[in-house]
Amino acid sequence: MNSRPEEPGVVLRQLIDALGDAVLTDQKNLAEARTDRSGKTSDFDPICVVEATSTDDVVAVMKIANQTLTPVVTRGAGSGLAGGAIGSAGEIVLSLAKMNKIIEISTENRWAQVQAGVINQDLNLAAQKLGLWFAPDPASRIWSTVGGNIATNAGGLLCAKYGVTREAVRQLTVVMADGEVMTLGHETVKGVTGFDLVGLLVGSEGTLGVITEAKVSLKPVDGHPVTTLSAKVADITLAARAIQETFRYGLQPSVFELIDETCSRYITEHLEGVLLERSFNMLIAQTDGAGAAHLAEKIAQVWRDLGLEVQVEERGDELLSFRRAMLPALEAKGKVLIEDVAVPISKLGEMLQAVRDIETQYGIEIPTVAHAGDGNLHPNFVYNDEEVPEHIWEAADAIFRKAISLGGTLTGEHGVGLLKRQWLIDELGQSQTELQWQIKKVFDPNNILNPGKVFDPEKFN
Repeated sequence: MNSRPEEPGVVLRQLIDALGDAVLTDQKNLAEARTDRSGKTSDFDPICVVEATSTDDVVAVMKIANQTLTPVVTRGAGSGLAGGAIGSAGEIVLSLAKMNKIIEISTENRWAQVQAGVINQDLNLAAQKLGLWFAPDPASRIWSTVGGNIATNAGGLLCAKYGVTREAVRQLTVVMADGEVMTLGHETVKGVTGFDLVGLLVGSEGTLGVITEAKVSLKPVDGHPVTTLSAKVADITLAARAIQETFRYGLQPSVFELIDETCSRYITEHLEGVLLERSFNMLIAQTDGAGAAHLAEKIAQVWRDLGLEVQVEERGDELLSFRRAMLPALEAKGKVLIEDVAVPISKLGEMLQAVRDIETQYGIEIPTVAHAGDGNLHPNFVYNDEEVPEHIWEAADAIFRKAISLGGTLTGEHGVGLLKRQWLIDELGQSQTELQWQIKKVFDPNNILNPGKVFDPEKFN
């Protein structure tokens, strides 16, 4: 074992000898590997991009990386929003995008075994042909990978009822930092033998191991029609109260979204007036299952009792498409920093009002949407500079600190990556952050797995 990192040229020759044409060094691929959808771009090219097609390829990369002390950044579709899969100088970018095989779908066991590079929506379409579906539903589902969903514990519109990615993962095939292959978790529905290492890997952002395959739970397709309801609300705090009252009455929609007035204006302009003649704060809820219509009417009555104007819709797809148009609408205005805090439902109104106050304080617009059903807000910042301006980071800092003060979190589903590592201790505290760093060192003693992500290298190295 080397005591110091090997020269990049030596590493590159070893990779080419082992993997041949899977090792890419052209400028196009190197440039793509330096950035993701967070808007963050590293200053320097990585050594290369390796396009793995099998677990064996990943093993070969990790053995070379471990022997030469070369950092490895694992990457899927590059759709991350926290800068967690960005490669830089002296690093190998390990792409799993070509590991896109659906190995097996078991209708009896209601699981799918897939390679990490399978696109979320492709899995769903394949499962639906067998009467099943994959519940995790991130907005990026048409291009994000299952491995990426697992690495960040992705959420989405349906997690109000069906949970985030963690709830769908049964078993993982993981290549460890030294190239050893381990199978973690259980094929069975139940299993409490030893520690929950699958739960530890989910959301670990490539810092503990390389997930190459997963067995994920599927749910049976429900043939009952869904019911969708919406309401336009003048006061954002009243919208939050409607959310809270919905849950206080024990009512559980499958989708529960809030679009604030600023964001609805951006979307309406982008879609040229579709759905809204002018902007409002907007609530959207969808119910499913045998009692969908009855449940929707109960929710509608709760909202009406608060003075909301409610529409019960059959055009649910159109309403959800309106919500999913948020990012394209903002990107039409400029570059976008998409933030991702979450607070307890009881604090949602206070958090939404805080965003409005921070808008005023910094003289900017912060168009905001929320997965209202689980208190996860996405305050967004639109800018036109090359990098995120300092005053926007200051406004984001104020949002992060407010969320933490309300018992919330820096990130509900996007991850920490590069963008939020400086606030990690603010939420977790010194002792818990140190414990997590010690766990990383057990999995990755040479700190070659995505170093500099999640843990600030100025504090942990």
